[in-house]
Amino acid sequence: MTGHADRYRPPTNSSTGRELVRRLRILSVGVIIGVGLALTACSSGSDSSDSGAGKVGVILPDTKSSVRWESKDRPALEAAFQDAGVDYTIQNAEGSADTMATIADGMIADGVTVLAIVNLDSDSGASIQQKAATQGVKTIDYDRLTLGGSADVYVSFDNTKVGELQGQGLVDCLGGRPANVVFLNGSPTDNNATLFSDGAHSVIDATPTVTIVGEQSVPDWDNDKAVTIFEQLYTAADGRVDGVYAANDGLAGSVISILEKNKRAGQVPVTGQDATVEGLQNILAGSQCMTVYKSATEEANALADVAIALANGEQPNTTSTSRDDTGGRDVPSVLLTPKSITKDNLNVVFDDGGQSKDEVCSGQFASLCTEAGA
Repeated sequence: MTGHADRYRPPTNSSTGRELVRRLRILSVGVIIGVGLALTACSSGSDSSDSGAGKVGVILPDTKSSVRWESKDRPALEAAFQDAGVDYTIQNAEGSADTMATIADGMIADGVTVLAIVNLDSDSGASIQQKAATQGVKTIDYDRLTLGGSADVYVSFDNTKVGELQGQGLVDCLGGRPANVVFLNGSPTDNNATLFSDGAHSVIDATPTVTIVGEQSVPDWDNDKAVTIFEQLYTAADGRVDGVYAANDGLAGSVISILEKNKRAGQVPVTGQDATVEGLQNILAGSQCMTVYKSATEEANALADVAIALANGEQPNTTSTSRDDTGGRDVPSVLLTPKSITKDNLNVVFDDGGQSKDEVCSGQFASLCTEAGA
């Protein structure tokens, strides 16, 4: 007896055999259809599929350059997407371009139809956008323009205006006296840092009483590196520094630490940006002269509006264009208006919900807030 002798063969030459084969075929087709429907249901994963809207993915850059990304932008974006009933995912690249690329690949594979990124550098950002485009995914530059990229829309603040406010703030804090100034710029790979610096230079370079005695960028907006860089600039100027352009509040804190070490904190005006708790407290203490407030809620809502429109296959409303010389194109943009903040108008930040007054005005800062009328 062979191994095949006991294998069952339906009696296909009889009517009974033909009926059995027909039933087996019907059963097999039913099983295949059922499995297919089950797999389709498992791969959907979009709460907004019934409304026809797509899924939005947002990749934030890090948690080191500014506390704003996780403490302000994420909750504001989550609230905006939830209010609109749009399926979304938000992740953070933690300062790694490789991680951001991996996250982007995962989001695209997971079915996002719109991808917004805060690039860590233009080259890696452009690569992500190019790959997304090949998959039919719309892309948005959030906060930072990707030079040479292919974003459908750019959502940010008027970053040249940010720098102009910083430059004017420093000039005002110097009070017209002759002054040596040091520039501590943001990351050289961040186009925003270039725009901030350009805006500040447009004001300070036109002020005859101010002399720039040192300038350097801080890689990756790293506050620890900023301490070393500013100390070197301060030493190179023999300590004859009367004012500092610091591109954001984190860098301002690094500058202030060196000024404190040299017993000059409060004597040397320092600029900032982002209206962080630390930045506002430094302003109250007199060691920082101003900051620039950019409402995370306003920016997040603008991003959500654009993303939702794109997800629904609609043309988003834009307010202007931004020039990308690397890519040779004008990118449709939504550019919001920043606000200069000093000790005299801290309530602008509190009233808008940018920071909690209770948190900023706690402990030793309570009396300083009262003195400032906040």
